[in-house]
Amino acid sequence: MKMKIAVTYEEGKIFQHFGRTEAFKIFDLEENRIRTEEIIATNGTGHGALAGFLKEQGVEALICGGIGGGAQAALEQAGIRLYGGVSGDADEAVRAFLDGTLSYDSNVHCDHHDHHDHHGDGEHGCGHGEHGCGGSCA
Repeated sequence: MKMKIAVTYEEGKIFQHFGRTEAFKIFDLEENRIRTEEIIATNGTGHGALAGFLKEQGVEALICGGIGGGAQAALEQAGIRLYGGVSGDADEAVRAFLDGTLSYDSNVHCDHHDHHDHHGDGEHGCGHGEHGCGGSCA
């Protein structure tokens, strides 16, 4: 098996809001081992454009925390498999992926923390548990 997998990344951990991630840690996997790894800044790319950014990097799978429906659809359209709802150490998550023991949520919703109302309506309330914000948080 040869593939590239990306993890939303911040200070060694899986960043919990896909659409606002400032960096991905990208792992080049071969024969069930990590061959190379690098941290790539998104340079301000956000939300829906991130799927295209990952596709340009040759990424085939993504491990992340919270992600909205619009971003999920963009990843699916780009042919990138999603392993969402994951938290903790980024490197450990990739090792668990390789071992086939990665625990993820196939029905992940945008349920991140420290999310501020960026929609301007003051009613989003994204930081209050699972709310399935669809594509608005991406």
